[in-house]
Parts: sequence; structure tokens; C-alpha cells
Amino acid sequence: MAIRRILTCDNPADLAVLKRVSTSVEGVDAPLRALMDDMLETMYAAPGIGLAAVQVGEPIRVIVMDLGDREVEGDVQDTAEDDEARRNPRFFVNPEIVWTSDELFSYEEGCLSVPEYYDAVERPARVRLRYLNRDGESVEEEAEGLYAVCIQHEMDHLEGVLFIDHLSRLKRERAMAKVKKALRDKAA
Repeated sequence: MAIRRILTCDNPADLAVLKRVSTSVEGVDAPLRALMDDMLETMYAAPGIGLAAVQVGEPIRVIVMDLGDREVEGDVQDTAEDDEARRNPRFFVNPEIVWTSDELFSYEEGCLSVPEYYDAVERPARVRLRYLNRDGESVEEEAEGLYAVCIQHEMDHLEGVLFIDHLSRLKRERAMAKVKKALRDKAA
């Protein structure tokens, strides 16, 4: 496994890749599992709870996610050991949302490709999704709470959409300025 570079929205070349619509994959094989393992290691190192393949420069319809035992309320981490013990990695190949609830849910989102910026995004509270798992088996299930937020956020990436695209133009511009400043400060 290897940690890959996460593309960020402040870099024009990265942004061009992030804005691409990802393509479906033929099926789950050893090279795809190796990519998913790299993505998972990259996500844990960042740290994050979800990562789409396009965020590491691979515009294909693949997502990894690990919510551990987090709930929408009380998302507190105690120690690295606690976090590792709670790991529950999930793999989504060619995911699709087949149903969404009319009820909406607002959650303050962040993104590894939009570092150091968080804002509330309103999304359907529940969704039903269909995907292939790590073993290539077809799965259909419902998601709600943080799981529903995260899967919708990651699936947006597969369509070339960042969470800040759901915000007003003014908030989007503010987000981009904040990201550029944070990355400049980090490099200094």
C-alpha cells in the first residue's frame, strides 16, 4: 500500500481533474483492490472519513469510506489507538443512488480536496444506494445520518462536484480564498 497525493481545489491542474466526471469500471480485480487499499491508507493518513478515486487522480467510479462507529452526534476521537480499533473500511465500486428521501438534513461538511474549510450543506436525509463491494458482489442498502451525508458527498466527486459547489457564489469564493491562504501558510 502507498499513500497518494490528494488533489486540491487551489491548484488549477488538480481542479481540472477534480471537475471530471468519473467513468465506470468493468469489475473488481486485483489492481482495483490495490488502488482501493492505497486510497484507504491515504484517507487514514490525511485524516478523513471518505475518499473518491478522482481525488487521487484516478477519475473512475470508486469510493472508500470509514465512519468507524461514529454517529452524527458526538463525533469525538480520543486517541489514535481508539480510532484504529473503531475502523470499519467500506468499498464502493460503481455506486449509484437509486432513491432519495424528501426529508432533508443539514451537516457541516469538509473535504480533503478543499482543506481547512467547512460549511453546512443540505442533502436528502436518507438514500438507497447500489454498488459493488470489494469482492465484486452487488449490494443494495439504505443510508441515513452521517453515512448518507458522506456517501452523497463522495458520489458528488464522481460527477465532478465539490461540496463548495452547493454553496452560494460568495461562500464558494470565500472558501477558495481560505483554502489558498491555509495552504500558503502551511507551506511557509
